[in-house]
Amino acid sequence: MTDDHAALLALAEAHGIATEYWSFFGDRVSVPDDTLRTVLRAMGVDPATDAAVSAALTDADEAPWRRLLPPSHVTRPGARVLPVHVADGHDVTVSVALEDGSWRELQIPEQRPAARLVGGVLVWRVEVPVPADLPLGWHTLHAAQRAFGHDDADRTASCPLVITPERLPDPPARPGRSRGWGLMAQIYSVRSRASWGMGDFADLGDLAAIAGARGADFLLVNPLHAAEVTSPIEPSPYLPATRRFLAPLYVRPEDVREAAYLTASDRAVVDAARAAVVADDTDAERIDRDAVWAAKRRALEVIHAAPRSAGRAAELAAFTEREGQPLQDFALWCALEEHYEGEERPAEAWDIRSPLVARLRTELSARVDFHVWLQWIADGQARDAQAAALASGMAIGVMHDLAVGVHTKGSDAWSLHDMYAPGITVGAPPDMYNQQGQNWNQPPWLPAALAEAGYAPLRDMIRTLLRHAGALRIDHVIGLFRLWWIPEGFGAGAGTYVRYDHEAMIGVLALEAHRAGAVLIGEDLGNVEPWVRDYLAARGILGTSVLWFEREGDGFRPPEHYRRALLATVNTHDLPPTAGYLADEHVALRARLHLLTRPVEDELADAEKERSAMLSLLHDRGLIDQAPSEQQVIEALNLLITASPSVLLGVALVDAVGERRTQNQPGTDKEYPNWQVPLADSAGRAVLLDDLAAHARFASLLAAVDRAI
Repeated sequence: MTDDHAALLALAEAHGIATEYWSFFGDRVSVPDDTLRTVLRAMGVDPATDAAVSAALTDADEAPWRRLLPPSHVTRPGARVLPVHVADGHDVTVSVALEDGSWRELQIPEQRPAARLVGGVLVWRVEVPVPADLPLGWHTLHAAQRAFGHDDADRTASCPLVITPERLPDPPARPGRSRGWGLMAQIYSVRSRASWGMGDFADLGDLAAIAGARGADFLLVNPLHAAEVTSPIEPSPYLPATRRFLAPLYVRPEDVREAAYLTASDRAVVDAARAAVVADDTDAERIDRDAVWAAKRRALEVIHAAPRSAGRAAELAAFTEREGQPLQDFALWCALEEHYEGEERPAEAWDIRSPLVARLRTELSARVDFHVWLQWIADGQARDAQAAALASGMAIGVMHDLAVGVHTKGSDAWSLHDMYAPGITVGAPPDMYNQQGQNWNQPPWLPAALAEAGYAPLRDMIRTLLRHAGALRIDHVIGLFRLWWIPEGFGAGAGTYVRYDHEAMIGVLALEAHRAGAVLIGEDLGNVEPWVRDYLAARGILGTSVLWFEREGDGFRPPEHYRRALLATVNTHDLPPTAGYLADEHVALRARLHLLTRPVEDELADAEKERSAMLSLLHDRGLIDQAPSEQQVIEALNLLITASPSVLLGVALVDAVGERRTQNQPGTDKEYPNWQVPLADSAGRAVLLDDLAAHARFASLLAAVDRAI
């Protein structure tokens, strides 16, 4: 290795970029220099020449010493010291402005353990203890540097100080129980006779109430993040326009208070809009989001124009003020989507700071107001859904799901442009299922930009999600530790890992969950280092377990050997429903879509072998007889995981009604209607929410699990 190459590797490591990694297949992979240089450029670092690399390495090494305070400081009570860098011949004072408005002076130790020359100036490192009795919360550090013998500060600095909980408590449970269980559903697929072609916030509350009445403690739903407001709407809830705001697609127009006081003519418009999609409620084939939104938008525009009472107007004003500029920016993005619908948006419109956008902010103010109002309505209906869940007896209520990232052309990538790495998307390296790797087409956050922003974008996103929820599932939680960055134009397998400050990221999540009284669950399936799982458990964040992935030796891991700090389930949204799996429909589907890399006979043989092993396990435990029905097998599988010590158990709604079709088939885009499959039974008949309470199969499974908890 040459000195110049070693310098490039050192520069990459200094910025958290992995220069090598262990592959899924057990190989040690060295990251190509082209990848390292491209990722460095995305971080704003110049690696063009050997001289530039050397200069950038020096800059990275000296950067902390040039700052009086770090960009932000996220810590636990008494867990860390605060690094302060002071010029030789100077004193420093540090104080904390607490959230409640009070101030605390910090004790400055006389000892200065390290020093170095930076730009010809000797700089000392002072390690200031952070008092263990500082309250949890978002505070502000202030520092002032003064020359010895002088009263006036010649340098000042401030930064966020975030004190986070050491550990979150265990999930709450109903009286007399030490753990809980819940239902898992893709809420868009769950329709009632009052729906507008897809499930909505009202259906969410009703489904939670139905499950809560049967002993469930939570309802885990797909991400409800906002998507596009023009056609075509991205069907995947895991590829949203923003993760901070909610999708108005889920609004029930009639539940807006002003809808009750419409004039006859306006009411006729709303009724006509709903009539255009109401027949879709019983269509068992596909959810049409574009048709649903076209109908709802027309109705909501009419309702928005109706007069509001003084009290309602005050509530809207308070919501708008609380959400501040981020809400205005999101609403403007929605208005721009509509303004440029059907045509190419000019480059200047993609820059939120451009004169064109400033002008359109004024010209489109009426549409901006409409989309601000929509978020207020969505927030209120999400609040009502959580209230219904808790009123039914649930100990947790609604459990939201947090997507890994956002759409490259979405609102977040536009309004928070400086927070994202340009020319980079995230995904996953090659594995046995995806031998070319995966590209999820989502831009990654820049670690340094997050720190400079005091992690406010992460904080605000989590606050919104937990405002009306009792729990949050974090998809691909390893992304808070490291993400697979893929440079534009490179194959998915030609990327590398970039590290994040997981202590800060997890700390912010834990603080907001603590304040909301909420539970956190990290989806830690797949290639996750054991220490990550241990770290999450130590912070009180649950992991996840899927029955079919739990292996031990040559067979399945006994549920008694599962971790305690888990949400344990039989399946997940990326797997076929159990009824479909038992009928080999997952193999048949992949064969039809030409996704198999082996002969279909081999796939069927492997599926039969796995299924036989599981059925033998169920039989040996007395959970099934020699000739069980499909329903009996599904109930037995869910009863099997109740033998685990896991503190939360999840039951899939698709399993409870016998649905066979998968919601998402990995490896497909247009070939399969991913995220568009309505809830149906094993015969392919639509299952409506109105009929669910009396659904014998649904009632039987939930009762069996509830008795076993």
